[in-house]
Amino acid sequence: MTANVGSIDRIIRIIVGLTILGAGFYFKNWWGLLGVGPLLTAFVGFCPAYVPFGLSTCAVKQDGDKKP
Repeated sequence: MTANVGSIDRIIRIIVGLTILGAGFYFKNWWGLLGVGPLLTAFVGFCPAYVPFGLSTCAVKQDGDKKP
C-alpha cells in the first residue's frame, strides 16, 4: 500500500473530517460519523477511492532531485 495522498490533500481532508464530525455533534446526528473517513485517510496517507482511477496527490520526484 503506497501513499497516494499528498500534504495539501491531507490538510483538506482533516479540515473536512473535523467539520463533518463537529456538525454531527452540533446537530446530534449519527451522520457526523462520516467525518471519520476523511480523517482516517488523511492520517494513513492512502485513499482507496484513488486506486481505480490511478490518482495520486503526492509530490513526484524528478531525476534531478537526487541528493549526492
